[in-house]
Amino acid sequence: MARRSTARGGGAPEAADGYDGPREAATGRLKRPRAGSGGRWWVWVGRAVLWAFIIVVLVNGVWHPLREGIATPAAEEPAEQEEGGDFPETAAAAFAVRFAEHYLNVEEGGRKEREEELAAFVPEGDASSYEISGGPLTGTEIQVVRVEEADGNNAVVTLAADVNGAPMTLDVPVYAADPSSLVVSGRPALLAAPDKADLPEAPGVDVDTEARAELESMLPAFFEAYSANPDHLSQYVESGVRIAPLPADSLVFEKLDEVAVPARTAAAGDEDVRQAVAEVVWRVPGGSGGSDGEGATLTQSYQLTVVESGGKWYVRDVQGSLQALGR
Repeated sequence: MARRSTARGGGAPEAADGYDGPREAATGRLKRPRAGSGGRWWVWVGRAVLWAFIIVVLVNGVWHPLREGIATPAAEEPAEQEEGGDFPETAAAAFAVRFAEHYLNVEEGGRKEREEELAAFVPEGDASSYEISGGPLTGTEIQVVRVEEADGNNAVVTLAADVNGAPMTLDVPVYAADPSSLVVSGRPALLAAPDKADLPEAPGVDVDTEARAELESMLPAFFEAYSANPDHLSQYVESGVRIAPLPADSLVFEKLDEVAVPARTAAAGDEDVRQAVAEVVWRVPGGSGGSDGEGATLTQSYQLTVVESGGKWYVRDVQGSLQALGR
């Protein structure tokens, strides 16, 4: 028989099976919890949110690169067109020079031959419109000055030339379908040559008289080796530096005319390096310009990078000077 427990001290009856949870009122049987009670439904909600987040991340991770791959060609297309549309300046310059050699040289009685020559440079059937009537015309010393690009297919090539002995420029419009397909797109124009500029006075600089005296005793030997004794050149050149000598028998050193050496500045650092300017008189062998029949002489200005080491000066570099001394 089932054992009953009685209430102690007027309290509620104690369950014989030790369960003190809810029971059905009529039968006293255990009451089964409902599904989702006790907070389990929050677990399912959390799982749903987590899976939604994972799906979003995966979709973005796959779609974003795919979208970039699809969009990239359209974005780069203008850049490719621009790169492919660059005007072929070198080819157009050479083309314009060849055209000008025929256009600027007119001989009497050679009209038909000239039209045939120009036909290779101008649109089909337009060669006669480039005819120059009248007396002879000569164009010499034709050189390229610049190429002004209008777009990827059109540019104006400016040439310098002596036209009938007078310096002028010639603007030639050129159309380029590609570097190998060019045509003169219109009549050229003769213009004035650039004016001669007035050279301003060189700014005054502090001169190092002591360094100048030392270089005046060293540089004649350097220039003599530079022109005639290349085997001795290295003893006047900074260690580790190579200076190419002049071609053999091209010039003969005559004298060092003048040397200018700027004073050392405080910002020069530990190494004593100067930019000296030297005027050198050369004699050209084999000519008849000199009074003694030994060749003409010419004076030239050089900018020398010189460095002092161990109490001696050495040449690091030699090149043309921007301005002659005394100007």
